[in-house]
Amino acid sequence: MEELSAQGHMLHLKLPTDPRWVNLAEISIEEILVDHAYCEQKAASSCISLIVTFPDHKELVDTLTPIVAEEWNHFERVIEQLNKRGYSLSRMRKDEYVNKLFQHIRKGDRKKNLIDRLLVGALIEARSCERFKLLWKNIGDEELQKFYYELMVSEAGHYVTFIDLARKYEDRAVVDARWEEWLKIEAEIIQNLETRGDRIHG
Repeated sequence: MEELSAQGHMLHLKLPTDPRWVNLAEISIEEILVDHAYCEQKAASSCISLIVTFPDHKELVDTLTPIVAEEWNHFERVIEQLNKRGYSLSRMRKDEYVNKLFQHIRKGDRKKNLIDRLLVGALIEARSCERFKLLWKNIGDEELQKFYYELMVSEAGHYVTFIDLARKYEDRAVVDARWEEWLKIEAEIIQNLETRGDRIHG
C-alpha cells in the first residue's frame, strides 16, 4: 500500500490526470465500465498480436501468454460489474489516446518495432494504473473502490513486465532513452486530449 501511494512517481508519467476527470467519471460510471471492458479486451488482443508477430522470442511468448489470460479475466470481471448494475456492453468507443500513441511506433525495423510496442504497452498500463488509483481513492461505490484497487495493483505489475521485456531485447540504455521519448510523447497526447468522463484514457 505504501509503495502504491507514490504511484504517479513510480510510474514516471510526466503529466498527471486532470483532477476533474474522476468526478466526471463517477457521474458516467456506466460509460466508464463499458470503455474499461474494451480496454481489457484490447490489452489481451495486443499481447496476442505480439506473440503472433514475434513467436521466435520465447521469453516474450512465455511472459505474455499468462497476461493474455489475466487481461481476459479482467474483461470478464468488468462485464460482471456492468451486469450487477443492470448495464450492458454497448458498442466499442474510439480510443483516441491509444490511436495517437500507435502513430509514433517505429515501423520497418523489427527490433525497434518490438521495443516501441512493448513501451507503448507499458505506457498504457501506467496510465490505466494512475486512473484506477483515482477511481479507487475518489468514487463512492465501495465495491468499485475495491475492484479498482485490485486492478491498479495488477496494471502496475504489467507496466514493469513490459519495461523488463524491452530491456531483454535491447540494451538498457537504448530502452531507457526511448522510454524518456515516449513519456514526453504521452504527456503531449494527454495535454491535447479533451478531459471527458466517459473514457478510461480520455
